[in-house]
Amino acid sequence: MRTFSLIVAILAMLLAAARSPAQLPLAPPQAGPDERYKADILLVVAHPDDDNVIASYLARAIFDQHKRVAAVYCAVGDGGANWVGNEGGAALAQMRVLEARRSLDFLGITNVWFLGGHDTPGQDVLWALENWNHGRFLDEVVRLVRLTRPEVILTWLPAYTAGENHDDHQAASVLANEAFDMAGDPTVFSEQVEPARDTHSIMNMTEGLEPWQPKKIYYYSDSFEGFGRLFPSAGGASPLRKSFLTGQGPVYSGADVSLSRHVSYGHLAAQALGFYLTQYANRGPEAIAKGRMAGFERTITFVFGKSVVPSSTTGDIFEGIGPQPVSFVRAPGYQPETHEGLSLELGEPWSFYQEFWKAHGLGHLAQLLPVPEVAIDRGTALHVSLLLRNATATPEEASLRVTLPPGWSEKQGSARYALAPGGVYPVPAVVTAPADAKPEWQEITWKAEAGGRQMGAVTIRVFLGSGGGIPQ
Repeated sequence: MRTFSLIVAILAMLLAAARSPAQLPLAPPQAGPDERYKADILLVVAHPDDDNVIASYLARAIFDQHKRVAAVYCAVGDGGANWVGNEGGAALAQMRVLEARRSLDFLGITNVWFLGGHDTPGQDVLWALENWNHGRFLDEVVRLVRLTRPEVILTWLPAYTAGENHDDHQAASVLANEAFDMAGDPTVFSEQVEPARDTHSIMNMTEGLEPWQPKKIYYYSDSFEGFGRLFPSAGGASPLRKSFLTGQGPVYSGADVSLSRHVSYGHLAAQALGFYLTQYANRGPEAIAKGRMAGFERTITFVFGKSVVPSSTTGDIFEGIGPQPVSFVRAPGYQPETHEGLSLELGEPWSFYQEFWKAHGLGHLAQLLPVPEVAIDRGTALHVSLLLRNATATPEEASLRVTLPPGWSEKQGSARYALAPGGVYPVPAVVTAPADAKPEWQEITWKAEAGGRQMGAVTIRVFLGSGGGIPQ
């Protein structure tokens, strides 16, 4: 009996081994990403209404190029003004979220996410990143890049420019650039890319997203020369430099007429602005009614960030983009700089950007504004962070002095500083602008010396007369 049982078991094993693959059960087809959320363009901005700066281009891309656009807002606009009602703060934020949804819906954009950050009144990008909880927001932006799988990311210019200067704008751009470089890396926020155990059941703790490498990223600015509609009397381009936007990316005229809508793209932008009543009252509809469309029909100039596909700096935004996904491309990453001797440098946020640009392969942005600049209102204080660096093995004493234009005064900064060996002394310099000066560009210079020898000099160009409404 035992021998018979053994023979039966062996025969069963042989029959199982001989069974053809066609006799195995067929697994269910893989569902793949949800195509409802696939985007050609992902807009990553700070506040409701930030989209309207480039609304004429978005209208072109959506209505006549049939591109799919999605949007991410990092903040809810609770620090803004209200020109049509008494609501402010959190109540205003709820209104602005709805205004944004209605404006974007007019343009055909329905996939819209709000991360819920509070407005940050200032000009230091690091303030906004701290206020929003940088890590939590980065997790969300990476998640939304993987969900929408955009070919192109559009965001604010990650730089400190006169007339714009809003730290929330710049923080949104920092997050967008970091997500561009991280979303394709499965080791970043890996819980997002681990498959869910059973999507037909509940309480899945991982997300099942796929890593995604966007192909290109572009920037835009509402600096004085980049966005005349908000600051029509700001004074035009600086006489101390050429326009930093010229030749830096593709340009699109808002005066071009939409083939599908039979009005200019600027006209469509003015219609879209009509939904942002709290921030702009009836400015859009009034411009249409009076035929005063110059501000809306201006040329939109983008700044080329980078591309992982062949692309020229000023070519069309979708130049070089094909239908197939691309492999992950690793950013250069942070490389510590070697310092020698004694030196004077600008501190945050300028020093942050110098390192950020290099780490993310955006070194060309350092050439946009070789001399740092800022805009402030007359009679207000200008805060500038300076770094006195001692990269020697001996203690030193540095003397710091400022050279100011007529009418300015210094609140703090000029003094003698003891520098420890290998140390950095951060100096919060503060100067105050004259209250009665005419709007103009001026220069302020700090110089430091030690032992009778100059350590270095730092110059900042200041447009005096308008800060864009943002506290410095």
